Amino acid sequence: MRTPPHIAALSLLASSALAAAPGKPQIIHRQGEHGCHTFRIPALARTNAGTLLGVYDMRYHSAKDLQEHIDIGLSRSTDGGATWEAPRPIMDMGEWGGKPQKENGCSDPNILVDPATGRIFVSAVWTHGKPGTHQWKGRGSEPGFEIGVTAQFMVVTSDDDGVTWSEPVNWTRELKREEWWLFAPAPGNGIALADGTLVMPTQGRDATGLPFSNLMWSADHGESWTLGKAARRDTTESAVAALSDGRLLLNMRDNRNRADKSATNGRALSTTPDLGRTWAVHPADHGALPEPVCMASMISHRLEDGRHLLLFSNPRDRNQRRNITVQASLDDGATWPEERRVLLDEGRGRGYSSLAMVDPETVGILYESSIADLVFQTVPLAEFGIE
Repeated sequence: MRTPPHIAALSLLASSALAAAPGKPQIIHRQGEHGCHTFRIPALARTNAGTLLGVYDMRYHSAKDLQEHIDIGLSRSTDGGATWEAPRPIMDMGEWGGKPQKENGCSDPNILVDPATGRIFVSAVWTHGKPGTHQWKGRGSEPGFEIGVTAQFMVVTSDDDGVTWSEPVNWTRELKREEWWLFAPAPGNGIALADGTLVMPTQGRDATGLPFSNLMWSADHGESWTLGKAARRDTTESAVAALSDGRLLLNMRDNRNRADKSATNGRALSTTPDLGRTWAVHPADHGALPEPVCMASMISHRLEDGRHLLLFSNPRDRNQRRNITVQASLDDGATWPEERRVLLDEGRGRGYSSLAMVDPETVGILYESSIADLVFQTVPLAEFGIE
């Protein structure tokens, strides 16, 4: 693993477990700020104007998942991540249906920028009613379409670089199969392919209640969407990226890793040449990218010399959510060499992260760190040995 130059620690972090890193770690949100108990589930994207948009859960009362009073929040940066606007909610179901805010929570945002139109999509899952439940457990979400029975797939959009946002629109009936227990966006980011096709990683619980990971795509700038088949079952949160030959790689959180702490612990990896109609297991499936069962991020980037780069971030540990690491692959994910890894945070935290290119030579990461709810950091590609 490359050891980047030492940086001066923030005064309040002097005794923390933060590792040396190329860019100074910038605390975006601390627990309890802005009248919000906890900020969680980051998703990061760069707009056509170069603005960085970070979206996340604003968990007002506690750190717990749905069902609770949770809105989807936004912070914007127009200077490459040097400074960030204060958080504000962009998806808030209020007291819909006469239920209190704590029974109208929205969570797990995904952000997708359409470079052709500039439109920005932020999707999330909304639970109405069902106090004390969780959408991934039991009857926290059930078969059907009805609000208050099944969790809802909600979307807000912006056409002005994330300054203003639409009212939430419900896509559940257009997307979900009635027999499924759940269908939801996967937290993180979607992508746009070279031909303009929009792709969003998604997840759910099938007719038996078993989790699955898949994707959905749009050829008409988000007016309509087609669902791909499940890439893998007993998997959930995933990230999607294009490979050098045009195939898509889906990189999935795998529940089997809760028990498997051996050499076969690792992210589930599958590829598709046809937008999820068919799937094949990737050669680095399990073992190459160890995980403690956690969300992760993956993006692709074309270098100036034409080489294709994959970047991946997660807590690189089989047992605990610690060692937040960004690593690079130049062979479509077949290998992830040690010399192409950069360790950002050795401490234990909640472990979620999201990547986006800040400029052609720099990747940015918004992550749940051991020292604050959300931290932003930049890593020059040179730190991965990429010149």
